[in-house]
Amino acid sequence: MHEENKAAANGCGKIRSGAQNGAALLALMEKTGYSMVQQNGQRKFGGPPPGWEGPPPPRGCEVFVGKIPRDMYEDELVPVFERAGKIYELRLMMEFSGENRGYAFVMYTTKEEAQLAIKILNNYEIRPGKFIGVCVSLDNCRLFIGAIPKDKKKEEILNEMKKVTEGVVDVIVYPNATDKTKNRGFAFVEYESHRAAAMARRRLIPGTFQPWGHTIQVDWADPEKVVDEETMQRVKVLYVRNLMISTTEDKIKAEFNKFKPGVVERVKKLRDYAFVHFFHREDAVAAMSIMNGKCIDGASIEVTLAKPVSKESSWKQHFNGQISPSSENLLGFPNKEDGAQKSLGKPASLSVRLNGQHSPGPPEVERSTYPIFPGIKLTPISMYSLKLSHFSSAVMHLDYFCHKNSWAPPEYCLYSTTSQDGKILLVYKVLISSIADDSQSYFMPEKLCTTVEDAKELAAQFTLLHLAPEQAYITLLSLNAAWWDSKGGLQQAMEQIEFNSSSGELVQQSSQAGPGES
Repeated sequence: MHEENKAAANGCGKIRSGAQNGAALLALMEKTGYSMVQQNGQRKFGGPPPGWEGPPPPRGCEVFVGKIPRDMYEDELVPVFERAGKIYELRLMMEFSGENRGYAFVMYTTKEEAQLAIKILNNYEIRPGKFIGVCVSLDNCRLFIGAIPKDKKKEEILNEMKKVTEGVVDVIVYPNATDKTKNRGFAFVEYESHRAAAMARRRLIPGTFQPWGHTIQVDWADPEKVVDEETMQRVKVLYVRNLMISTTEDKIKAEFNKFKPGVVERVKKLRDYAFVHFFHREDAVAAMSIMNGKCIDGASIEVTLAKPVSKESSWKQHFNGQISPSSENLLGFPNKEDGAQKSLGKPASLSVRLNGQHSPGPPEVERSTYPIFPGIKLTPISMYSLKLSHFSSAVMHLDYFCHKNSWAPPEYCLYSTTSQDGKILLVYKVLISSIADDSQSYFMPEKLCTTVEDAKELAAQFTLLHLAPEQAYITLLSLNAAWWDSKGGLQQAMEQIEFNSSSGELVQQSSQAGPGES
């Protein structure tokens, strides 16, 4: 083991001198008693620590660390992260050159220590002008299955998945917004472990398995939002889904007021789901218990506590089943098992990078160019085989989103008007013909722009907001929120779910319906 530790300590000597680097890491191991082993593109410190008995810590004890300086190693990282508690294991991702890859995973012995690490070390200035990002890291056990025939029931999908994959625990299927007898063309399959889900994903590669004669789409599903217990204890807003499109906000408010008149403060409905705000948390919890599974206008509704979304925590992204922020350059991160880059989750799970500032603000996508060296091999490729992190505009995200859902590409129709001072102002209407039978098929923002490029980008962002509202807020921040806010679009996004950290509740900001809203 000593030789392994020595080899691992010398593994990054190409960046720092061998003597300096090796001596620092060996000193760390001698001081802590932890072992260090490098394999599969990562260097593992501990796991388990000296004297550990029993199984590894439970789910929720690991944090993701991003924006680590590339020449920083365990001898500097461990003392910082030990401030939050006892480290069970630290995995630093490594390049062949000996540099680290800018991110790591730190597992603590308890969930409380992991939460403390997030609290005290997120946006921590680890070196002058260098701020790291820290968030929870969770294994994903859920797959997104798209292009499913809409007439298939939950039992049929569950049985089909069990025939070809192992470890299936459940299938989640949502009814169509306009025809509750049909599904929405996709489902989520829950597996007993991350490994079972990973094996199933490989087994279900499109083209190798065609249930009901259809080629399905398979990808990692978005992990559920992770919200700490303290925050959830303050939430007094209910999330209600599976509503009829025709059901009004007044109808929802009346139904939720039946068990105790006057408890509902307000209701905000978006397509077939709504947020019901209560004056008091205890009334929200009681209403959730009573109303879950009840019928409103013939639709059986699902009611849960709404999970807050904070602008400061909206840099969430997951990689191959791990919920994590992205690195500074929006790089995909390796799978725990095989080190390969993986795609993002279900359609509309769009990436956001770490802010990297001491005071969080809107992130911006980095764009870089690299030289083409003589003799370099260039391979033809389809844009749809790329990761979402390769796209830096809402126009491209929308095209990708439509392709993933087997819809026709969006059509952009340009309109103009003249301002009072004689300027030509432009707006695009976006038409997606493939969804005309199921829901609203055209979308147009209520803001006019002075350039064609801005008008098209704003229209694409507005369309994403309505097609995938729960994810779009994160998406829009990632695409350059400062630009979008200058066009007035961010105010529209804020009509979606925004968490007010001071009051601990979800807040709706009103805005008038645009021409594209139904």
